[in-house]
Amino acid sequence: MRGRLPGFDGPITARKFQNGQSNPTYLLSTDAGQYVLRRKPPGVLLKSAHAVEREFRVQTALRNTEVPVAMMHHLCEDDSVIGSSFYLMEHVVGRNFSDPSLPDLSPTERGAVMDEISRVLAALHGVDVTAVGLSDYGPEGNYFTRQLARWSKQYRASEVETIAEMDDLIAALDAQMPADDGQRGLVHGDYRIDNMIFAAEGTNCRAVLDWELSTIGHPYADLAGVIMQWQMPPGREGRGLAGLDRRELGLPSDKAFIASYCKRRGLPGVDNFGYYLSFSFFRMAAILQGVRKRGLDGNASNPEHAARLGAFVPEFARAGLAALTRSFD
Repeated sequence: MRGRLPGFDGPITARKFQNGQSNPTYLLSTDAGQYVLRRKPPGVLLKSAHAVEREFRVQTALRNTEVPVAMMHHLCEDDSVIGSSFYLMEHVVGRNFSDPSLPDLSPTERGAVMDEISRVLAALHGVDVTAVGLSDYGPEGNYFTRQLARWSKQYRASEVETIAEMDDLIAALDAQMPADDGQRGLVHGDYRIDNMIFAAEGTNCRAVLDWELSTIGHPYADLAGVIMQWQMPPGREGRGLAGLDRRELGLPSDKAFIASYCKRRGLPGVDNFGYYLSFSFFRMAAILQGVRKRGLDGNASNPEHAARLGAFVPEFARAGLAALTRSFD
């Protein structure tokens, strides 16, 4: 980084963050300050996966928009430096919440955090992709058709045993594919509370992280991803809101959050939301299957955590099947 990043100077100490199963991420401490390094994992990788180059590009493009992102410092695509492509970005100081029930906050603060999640999501989907230079960031066509094909292929490549629920879910999603309504914009791909940094004091979002799955696509995929997470059991593993009294906690219902998002985007509502929720369960199951396979192959960022996450695949598939018949009217 000498000569490439103003003010940078060694020596460097590196500490690996334990959360995150896709691209290993490190806190770098130097005499000049702290930075964050994000790299591709070692080993044989699935095609198009772990694209740190895309993460760097999209966050650079969003720097002057209403979507909060860390400042990008430098992208290195020379594998000989540390063994893979990597980028260096700003270390954003703030709070990261892994539990959407926000147990350490007051009901008022919880509601404010959730409203901020809605605001940032609507801002993301309102980005003019042409104006920020991202018009070619994803292909044309029906996003869900494309994504179903992609993640089905990724799932099959990581499959280590037959999971009947996943086979049934893939078939059902294909058979019930909704018509393309023409909405097309920038989507994050893994938008959830634990991929956000909030102010150390206050409830405003300082940065949205982990843009590996971002592309040009359908905004309802991100919206459904938020609601999907909340359907999981509460606690360290599920990190959901299932069974909690949200009103007492100051948290919005699924319907209220969807309505808040739609109001910000000037939409009357979302037809057939159960399909988009089902798709989100499917895609997360495919992602977790990939994490499990990397753990078995010895390439996971955290092998023990990879095994625990992989055990959720059948549960996500069953939830996806159930979502297809759920009404959000």
